[in-house]
Amino acid sequence: MSSQAKVLGNLTAVVGTQWGDEGKGKLIDILAAKFDIIARATGGANAGHTIHIPDKNNPGQSQKFVFHLVPAGMLTDGKICVVGNGVAMHLPTFFEEIEVLEKAGISTAERIFISDRAHLLFEYHKAIDELQEMAKDSKKIGTTKRGIGPCYTDKIRRIGLRVHDLDNFEKFSAKYLENVETLQKMYGKFKYDIQAELNYYKEISLRVKPMILDSAYYLNEALDKGQSILVEGANGALLDIDHGTYPYVTSSNASIGGVVTGTGIGVTKIKNIVGIMKAYTTRVGEGPFPTELNDELGEKIRTIGGEFGATTGRPRRCGWFDAVVGKYSVMLNSLTSINLTKLDVLTGFPTLKIATNYKYLNEYLKSFPASLDVLKEIEIEYIELPGWEEDLSKVRKYQDLPKNARLYVEKIEELVGCKINYIGTGVGRDDMIFRD
Repeated sequence: MSSQAKVLGNLTAVVGTQWGDEGKGKLIDILAAKFDIIARATGGANAGHTIHIPDKNNPGQSQKFVFHLVPAGMLTDGKICVVGNGVAMHLPTFFEEIEVLEKAGISTAERIFISDRAHLLFEYHKAIDELQEMAKDSKKIGTTKRGIGPCYTDKIRRIGLRVHDLDNFEKFSAKYLENVETLQKMYGKFKYDIQAELNYYKEISLRVKPMILDSAYYLNEALDKGQSILVEGANGALLDIDHGTYPYVTSSNASIGGVVTGTGIGVTKIKNIVGIMKAYTTRVGEGPFPTELNDELGEKIRTIGGEFGATTGRPRRCGWFDAVVGKYSVMLNSLTSINLTKLDVLTGFPTLKIATNYKYLNEYLKSFPASLDVLKEIEIEYIELPGWEEDLSKVRKYQDLPKNARLYVEKIEELVGCKINYIGTGVGRDDMIFRD
């Protein structure tokens, strides 16, 4: 094990700390070289990890990969990747990503495995997701319409189909048809080709079977043997079904709790928890966003940062860094360190603001509030810091950052109460400052 891996420990988790899209994929891709196994714990194809790696065939150019289900560690030669039991598994998307990798010359054979307990997401889940959003009219959640919520609903209702059910296709088909019949009674005869999907799963089952394993046993056994594991979370803490801006959240636990339940690895085995925080704040879809900038500054951040959803392409809402959200996430996730991403995007702003406190009815709130009604009425206190003009794209050492950029980083550390050990200065694999 490398010296850096020893610092990281045998088990490190990487989680989002805002409303998703913080740039988790890049750090996972970088750290993957230090670990034996990379495991995905939660979420579904509503999550998107965008990674840029050097193009071997075109020096000076980069290749862009967007993963929704395949763990980001797949881009590192020889690493084993595991899709955990907490993932809502849409096999067509999964195999589309596998094909993209194979065409790019990246072998996936005997390198990727799927938990036998992961729930399968079907096309009827997508159809129901869209019907539910349409029915909400002005109260839409702003889902990706990838069927994640309906899939997790079936899981909680205890009618879901899991990956291991493909072992007996006759029973699988009977349960599948029973579910479709039940759902069509609830939602009407929505347009949907039942037989085409069943035919697909019958055909694909032979390809899936060699990938299926008891992931909880596999991962725990690997740890017992001295192997190291990097776990990647999906979405962000403020989208967590329990702790986020409910109901404008995802349908799973996007905080550290999801890492534990989504892999079957006990919490005491996690040695390091790295939280990904963007140097400003973004959000896709509906829901509260206290520091949102609905002006030219917000548009400028979106344009420079390329803030468009990796999954849907929708423009992300942009705003100032929110230290109340940051401190809340540090607490929820017991973060041991932070990766501050996209610091380079803020170059050229004369002044930068950071939200430091929320006030409601003239009283300071101790933490991020549960009530959306309270969030609508809060008064936000900001501090202003001087900006910088220097290009950060080639900076690789913390001491080489402009003074004002260092002041900005250190103020965020102070406000959220956690060390920033990684600082992103661009989209490429090498555009990262490793601090201390």
